[in-house]
Amino acid sequence: MTKKKSSSQSKTSPKTYARSLRTKAIHGEALSKSWEFSHHLIPPMTASTTFRLDSLQRGAEGFSTFGAQKGATDKPIWIYDRLEEPTTKMLEDQLAVLEKGECAITFGSGMGAIASTLMSLLKSNQKIVAHRTLYGCTYSLITNWLPRFNIQHSLIDVNDLVALEKELQDPATRIVYFESVSNPILEIADLEKIAQLVKNANKKRTKDNRIYTVVDNTFATPWALRPIEWNIDFVIQSLTKNISGFGTEMGGAVIAPKEHESILRVARKDFGAIIHPYSAWHILVYGISTQAIRFEQQQESALKIAQFLEKHPKVERVIYPGLKSHPQFKEAKKYLKSPEGKFAPGTMISFQLKGNMKKCEKFVDDIAKNSYAITLAVSLGLTKTLIEVPGYMTHSAIPNDKREESGIDPRAIRLSLGLENVKDIIQDLQTALAKV
Repeated sequence: MTKKKSSSQSKTSPKTYARSLRTKAIHGEALSKSWEFSHHLIPPMTASTTFRLDSLQRGAEGFSTFGAQKGATDKPIWIYDRLEEPTTKMLEDQLAVLEKGECAITFGSGMGAIASTLMSLLKSNQKIVAHRTLYGCTYSLITNWLPRFNIQHSLIDVNDLVALEKELQDPATRIVYFESVSNPILEIADLEKIAQLVKNANKKRTKDNRIYTVVDNTFATPWALRPIEWNIDFVIQSLTKNISGFGTEMGGAVIAPKEHESILRVARKDFGAIIHPYSAWHILVYGISTQAIRFEQQQESALKIAQFLEKHPKVERVIYPGLKSHPQFKEAKKYLKSPEGKFAPGTMISFQLKGNMKKCEKFVDDIAKNSYAITLAVSLGLTKTLIEVPGYMTHSAIPNDKREESGIDPRAIRLSLGLENVKDIIQDLQTALAKV
């Protein structure tokens, strides 16, 4: 396997490259063109929607070079918050380092990042090939909204290489989209094989008609997987989740090839999908710097709870990449690794109880009413442990007649581990299970 080298790697000195990602997450870049750091230990937050310009020529230069590949100066020209601003740019610099990409563009939400990326890459009469199991809002975007612009879609199992290769032969295919670890059933995408098939298909295409791989890496986070290392083109993150981690900020990002930075920034400007500097600052200062220790603690708890559930007589099935019973445990061991080389199966568990939907509902309702350490709520990757039923909540946009195709059992329960004492979480699960 040949790993892709990002421009940030090639321009970094050996001494800097030797520093671990864990340390870089706290200190960031030694020097940023987005701000003068000599008097700040912590990056400052800007709070201005518009910026002073010292001449008409400077203002004209800012507008003419925004979104242009050529002509931009080394020193940013700040004009208006919706275009670019310093705090957001510092967050983007840090995200590019974490994902080992060439550049990052932030958005007001993960869906803002997904929609802007797809709309930037797709045109009428082109097609997106996506994995059959997707986050509910992504499914809705692809099946309800993109068709209004005459953009086709095909939902397949992207790990079915025969089916994928057939889709890649279609001249209309422009994007292969999937989640590195699928939401909510925790399938592992075989990144290396998928990327190789796309590379082979692109040998027969012109540059203007090449196929791009776009991967939502929210479940894994860059602490467990960096898809660009496996030759994936675009990586999406919902910053609202584990990277922010505290449930107080909303944001999204796409880590992209440098040649696509301009169109993505213009899309963000025109769609108005901007992240607020306040949110960007909190994610930069509090979220990124603590993500590694939070993720590792949550991951440790996830394994213990998955093992507990797997042994429980009232549980029919547990899906967790850290269990040997996971159908893709081999792939999990291959792809899910921290920057320090340790197995990183993640913080999410999917499980089903024995019996019908009524038992599932009774169990979840009891957790909602009586549990102290577990909260019935959507989202994931937060300091609090969250439980939900995707088929009825986050993935309800998928029609009932399509549920089976998506691979989501309506009884599937999704558990996102927080930072509580694992014994308290297990106690709450045990108490609720005893009542069904």
